[in-house]
Order: sequence, then C-alpha cells, then structure tokens
Amino acid sequence: MTAKPAAALPRIEVVIESRRWAAWPEAEAIVRKAVRAAARATSSERTEVAILLTHDSAMRKLNRQWRGFDKPTNVLSFPAGEIPVGKGSGDTSARNALRFVGDIVIACETSAREARAEGKPMHHHLSHLAVHGYLHLVGYDHEVDAEADAMEQLERRILANLRVPDPYALQVEG
Repeated sequence: MTAKPAAALPRIEVVIESRRWAAWPEAEAIVRKAVRAAARATSSERTEVAILLTHDSAMRKLNRQWRGFDKPTNVLSFPAGEIPVGKGSGDTSARNALRFVGDIVIACETSAREARAEGKPMHHHLSHLAVHGYLHLVGYDHEVDAEADAMEQLERRILANLRVPDPYALQVEG
C-alpha cells in the first residue's frame, strides 16, 4: 500500500496595505499559519496564494465592484480559475510546480468589529477568515446547505489543529 504524499507548503505572499493592521503585529504570521494548515488539509499539490490585509474602504470598493454590495465585508476570495479535481501526474516537474489558486482580501475594521461582537480574540477570528478564504480558492463553497455543512466541518477540523475554538459553536440559528 502506498502512503498518501504529504502536502507541500504553499507559497504565500502577504501584503499589508493598511496601517490599521499595526494593532495586530502578528497578523501576517497568523494568516500564513492558517493558510498552511488549510493547504495541508485539502491537497498535496503545491499552491501559491496572495493575501491582502486592507481596510474597510478598500474592501467596500472591492465588494461593490465584484459582488454588487456597497459595504465592506470581512473576507473576499478571488479564485484564479478552474480547480482541477482528481488530477495527478507521475511527472516530478508537474508535482513540484506551483499552482496559483488566487487572492484573499481581509478587512481590518470589519474583522476586528466582528471579533469584539462575538467575544473572540482577533487572532482566532483572523485564522478563521484566512482558512475560510483559502477553502473558497480551492473550490469549497457554502451556497447550499450540504456544501455549507461540509465546508464548516473542514474549517472546524483545520482550526482545531491550530487550537482555535469552533467559530460556529456560539452562533445562534434564527
């Protein structure tokens, strides 16, 4: 029996566009660690991702332009393209090649406001947003209940490995 290959660490580019992130000097390290954990949980393929840590006004513009909502949001994901499913190759160069999966954008003020409102440490919420954003890049979604359940279960497992409490445990349905 052949063992499953270990997941390769993704190449992660982080750009901090807003000085507001200075309140959380560990933000870059947090998103890197969270994306690495999500990549290990979802693929053995080498991926590349760009993360932009920005402010609400920039996020509002992006949300308006790409989703038609004229307000900031916590996280947006911009997948790079079609996600090949179940493809493998014996070619070493193909296995070692990086596949750019897309961009994740996280807004500082909205994320901090949500963390405060939910009584969560910012580093836990930021980890969750980075994991959530990465899962969108590699093909997960939450538009229908079954997909949402699967995505949330995977988020819970990844975050537990990061010692982040279940982000959905305190949410009340209604």
